[in-house]
Amino acid sequence: MFRDASTPKPRLAVIDYGMGNLRSVVRAWEHVGADAYLVSEPRQIGAGDALIFPGQGAIVDAMRLLKATGFDNTIRDWIAADRPFFGICLGLQALFEHSEEGDTAALGIFKGSVKRFQIDPSLKTPLKIPHMGWNAVAFEAGAPLTQGLSSGQDQFYFVHSYYIEPQDPNLALFRTDYGGEFVSGIRCGNCYATQFHPEKSQAKGLHLYRNFLTSL
Repeated sequence: MFRDASTPKPRLAVIDYGMGNLRSVVRAWEHVGADAYLVSEPRQIGAGDALIFPGQGAIVDAMRLLKATGFDNTIRDWIAADRPFFGICLGLQALFEHSEEGDTAALGIFKGSVKRFQIDPSLKTPLKIPHMGWNAVAFEAGAPLTQGLSSGQDQFYFVHSYYIEPQDPNLALFRTDYGGEFVSGIRCGNCYATQFHPEKSQAKGLHLYRNFLTSL
């Protein structure tokens, strides 16, 4: 589906729960043709076409703020209704049951946990934690989000010390190697979430965001 000038821009509600600089996320979505706006409480979502959950900082603080604002139940209900959703970094990790970071109970939308990287010190070139910088993602062809991308070749920007371990292997959309393979993105119906930051991933990240808009 391609939108012409007469088609209203998709409206994306970007959750502002008090953590991190969200302007780069909003600007990236605007660049690919969305009407992106920040929401600090659920009632401000209004007639949004999709909900965006950006993530930065510690999950302990994030969960506290999500509960305080009521976004915890809003996110659960939104995904349960199979409405378009995109989570980024911490916005991926928080969808699972439990994180080793601060021994934190998360949203529990998907079964699985969030683990801290354990890097083998015997590696010829020791890897650092956090996993920070550019890395390739691998995927199977066919998902709307991956149209026009090259599996195992295109690079995206990561910055994280923890990674997800979903119980359901069918959730995995993207996989990345960092001292071993881990799931770096998921899909369930209209719910997508990535461990990497598309808004920091230059042309390939914008391409991925554009694919999401096309799927709406």
